[in-house]
Amino acid sequence: MTDQYVWDLQGVDETQVALVGGKGAHLGGLSKIDGIRVPGGFCVTTDAFRRIMAEAPSIDERLDQLSRVSPEDREAIRALSAQIRRAIEGTVIPGDLASAITRELDRRGEQVAYAVRSSATAEDLPTASFAGQQDTYLNIVGPTAILQHVSRCWASLFTERAVTYRRRNGIDHRTVHMAVVVQRMAFPHAAGVLFTADPVTGNRKVATVDAGFGLGETLVSGLVNPDHFKVRDGQVVAKAISAKQLAVHALPTGGTQEVPIESQRQEQPALTDSQAVRLVQLGRRIEAHFGRPQDIEWCLVDDDFQIVQSRPITTLFPVPVPAPVPETGCQENHVYVSVGHQQMMTDPMKPLGFSMWQLTAMVPMHEAGGRLFVDVTRRLASPASRAGLLDVIGRGDPLVRDALETVLDRGDFVPSLPDAGPVGPPAGGAPAPIETDPAVVTELIERSRASIAALERDIRTKSGPALFDFLLEAFEEHKRILSDPLSLQAIMAGMEATWWLNDKLQEWLGEKNAADTLTLSAPDNITSEMGLALLDVADVIRPRSEVVAFLQGVEGDGFLDELAKLDGGTEARDAIEAYLDRYGMRCVGEIDITRPRWRERPATLVPAILDNVRNFQPGAAERRFEQGRQKARKKEQDVLSRLRALPDGDRKADEAKRMIDRVRTFIGYREYPKYGIVSRYFVYKLALLEEAERLVQADVIPEKEDIFYLTFQELHDVVRSNQVEDRLIRQRKEAFRSYHALTPPRVLTSDGEAVTGAYRRDDVPAGALAGLPVSAGTIEGRARVVLDMADADLEAGDILVTTFTDPSWSPLFVGIAGLVTEVGGLMTHGAVIAREYGLPAVVGVEQATRLIRDGQRIRVHGTDGYVEILP
Repeated sequence: MTDQYVWDLQGVDETQVALVGGKGAHLGGLSKIDGIRVPGGFCVTTDAFRRIMAEAPSIDERLDQLSRVSPEDREAIRALSAQIRRAIEGTVIPGDLASAITRELDRRGEQVAYAVRSSATAEDLPTASFAGQQDTYLNIVGPTAILQHVSRCWASLFTERAVTYRRRNGIDHRTVHMAVVVQRMAFPHAAGVLFTADPVTGNRKVATVDAGFGLGETLVSGLVNPDHFKVRDGQVVAKAISAKQLAVHALPTGGTQEVPIESQRQEQPALTDSQAVRLVQLGRRIEAHFGRPQDIEWCLVDDDFQIVQSRPITTLFPVPVPAPVPETGCQENHVYVSVGHQQMMTDPMKPLGFSMWQLTAMVPMHEAGGRLFVDVTRRLASPASRAGLLDVIGRGDPLVRDALETVLDRGDFVPSLPDAGPVGPPAGGAPAPIETDPAVVTELIERSRASIAALERDIRTKSGPALFDFLLEAFEEHKRILSDPLSLQAIMAGMEATWWLNDKLQEWLGEKNAADTLTLSAPDNITSEMGLALLDVADVIRPRSEVVAFLQGVEGDGFLDELAKLDGGTEARDAIEAYLDRYGMRCVGEIDITRPRWRERPATLVPAILDNVRNFQPGAAERRFEQGRQKARKKEQDVLSRLRALPDGDRKADEAKRMIDRVRTFIGYREYPKYGIVSRYFVYKLALLEEAERLVQADVIPEKEDIFYLTFQELHDVVRSNQVEDRLIRQRKEAFRSYHALTPPRVLTSDGEAVTGAYRRDDVPAGALAGLPVSAGTIEGRARVVLDMADADLEAGDILVTTFTDPSWSPLFVGIAGLVTEVGGLMTHGAVIAREYGLPAVVGVEQATRLIRDGQRIRVHGTDGYVEILP
C-alpha cells in the first residue's frame, strides 16, 4: 500500500532518496536482493516532514540564524538546534498524517514491536555517510509511542552533531529532509557490523565482522569490545574473541535494557567461523548490488541473518581503474605510488587540474580521489628495475620504499618478470657525463625562457576549438622541454654529487649530511631567490608608514590600484608588481592549474610581506645570501683540510673538491624545471579562462570557474558543441568536496590497501617523532602549526609545522628557524630550500600537525631526523 505519507519498504529502492531518505532507500534496495532478508516495515516520507516544518512555529527564522553561525560556534549551534528540536516535537501531527501511520500499524498489528529510525535525504550517500548523526529508537510498541518517536526522529535532523556535520560539509540545512523508517523489530541472539572492505587498511578483499550478544547497541554505544573476525576468500584469516560482559535486550513492554552476561558465556564467540563466512558472502552480494564497499548492520535470529542497514563506506580511498591486460583482457594486481607526495601537493585536484597534469606528465598517471598515482607494478616485477626504483625512491622518501618492500615481502602480490632490458646506471652511481660548467645551466634557463616566450606569443591568436588543437601541440613542446637530456643530466649531476658528498664525508670524516652546509646559497636557485626577493619588496615598503598601515587592513585583491593613492604607494605597488611579473604564476598547490595564482590573488602575499617588514632590517636579502655563501665556503675549506690530513688525503680532498664544485654548479637548477612548468601552466590557464568567459557570455555555463570541474577533453567537447550537462558539474563539485576528507596513501594497491610504510629505526628517543633528516642542524623554538600560507603569522625564531610545502611557501622560509612537514623527501622542494637557507628540517613526520600543538616548544633534530616536543 502506498500513500503520500506512507510507503511500504518493499515499494521503494535506492533511487528514491528524496522521498524516503538514505536509510529507507537502501533498505528498500536491500529487500529486493535475492537471498537478503530485511525486517518488514514502512517509511513515513519526506512530504510528512515538510508539512510538519511548515506548521512548526518560527522555523524559518531559526534556520536563517543557523545558516549564519560558524561551525566552530558550538554554543550558538547548541542553543539554536535545541530550539528547533523543541518546536518540531511540540508540533501536533495533523490528523490525516497520524491516521495514515496508524492505519499502516493496524494493518501490520499495532502491538507488534518496531524500530523507529531516522532516514535523512543527506544520509548513507556515496560521498558522506552521516553515520550516527540522527536518532534510532528500538522496541517501540503502540501507535501513541510510535507517533511520538516519529516526531523525535524528525527533530533529530537538528541534533548539535548533525547540524555541525552539515555546516562543515557545506550542506544547506534547508536542502536536507527527514523521512522515518518504521520497521518490525528483530530480537537477535547476536548482532553487529560487517565491513565488506577492511576499514583500517582499505583492502577490498578482506571483510571484517564485529559481533556481540543481543542487540547491536552494545557495539554502537561502546559498552563492550566486540568479537572481531577477518574473512578473506571464504576463510576466517584472523579473529579476536572478547570478554563480553553486557548485552542489550528488548523488554516485553517496550524499550531496551542492559543485561549482564553470565560469566561462562562471556568469552564464547558470538558467531561461529562458518556463520562469519556466511555473513560475508551475504555482504558480497549486497556490495555487488550497490556497486561499492558497504558498512552493514546485521542481526542473527535463529541462525538466520537479517540485514537492518547498509551504507557505503565513505572513508576508503578509491582505487585507480587499471586498463585490462591486452593479452588476456583480465585485471592483474597493481601497485601505485602517490604523485602528490613527490610533488608536495596531497590535496585533491579538480578534474581540469589532474587531466592537464596527466597530459603534460612524462609517465602515465592514474586518478583516484582527485589525486594522481603512478603504476610501478612492472618496474617492481623486474629484479633489475626494482633495485633502481627502490634505491631512488628510498633516497627521496624512505616511507615509500618501506611500503613497497612491505608489498614485495608478501611474495605473491607482484609477479616476478624477466628483466626488460637495460635500465640505466643505478642512482648514486657514476656521475652523469656532463662537464661541471655553469654555462650549461645558463643555456638551459635560456632555452626554457625562449620556449615560454614563444608560447605566450603564439597562443594570443588562438580561440575556440583551434585553441585546444594548439594546446595539444604545446603539451608536446612542454614534454620535450621536460625531457631535454641536458636538463635531466644537470638535475642528476646535482643530486648525485649531493649523495656522493653525504656518503663519502660520513665514511671518511664521520660527518652526517655535510652537503647541507656545502649547498648554502648555491647560484641559480629560482625558488630561494623568490623568497629573498620578497625581502627586497619589504625593504621598499618598510619606510612608508602609510603603506604599511594600509596593507595591515587589506582584505580583497584590488588593493594594488588603491596603493597609488597613498604617500609612497606608487613605489610600493611597482615593487609588488615587479615581483608578480617574475613569480606571480606561483601559488600553493601549483601543480593544479585551477588553483588561484598570486597574480590572480595578490593579497595572498600581504601577510608574508608584513612579516618581513616586522622581522627584518633593510638589506636582509643580500646579507642572508652572502652569509650562506661564506658559511658554505668556510665549510668547504674545513672539509678539504680535514681530508688532506687523512691517509691518501690529497686524492680524497681532490675528489671532494670536484664534487663540491659540481653540486654548487647544478643543485640550484633542480628547482628551475618546476618554475618552467608552472610558468607554462599560467599561460594555458589564462587562455582557457578567456574561453570560459565566452561560454559564460553564451549562457553555456553560469561561472567561469565551472570549467575547472571538466577534464581537458570534456572542456574541448563543450567548446565545440556549446553544450554542457549541468548535472555533471554539480556531481563533480560534490565529489571534489568529499575528496577533502580522504587521506591519500603513499602507496596504494589494486586491492585498495593503503600501505603507509615505517622508518624502522632504533635511534629515535622515546616520545620523539621520527622523520626524514633533510637539512642539518638542531634548533629549538616555538612551533607554529600553519595549514594555509595565508594564515601564517610568524616571528623570528619560530619553527614552521605544516602538512607539506611547495615552492610557494618559500617566502615564509626566510623568517623561520626550522621546518617540520608531514610529507616530503630528500630532494623535494621544501627540503632543497631549507638547505639553501640553512634551516634545520625534518620531513615525512606522520601526523605532525596533529601531534604538535600550535605554540608548543619543540626541538628539531635536522641531522638525525626526529622532533622532540618539549615540556
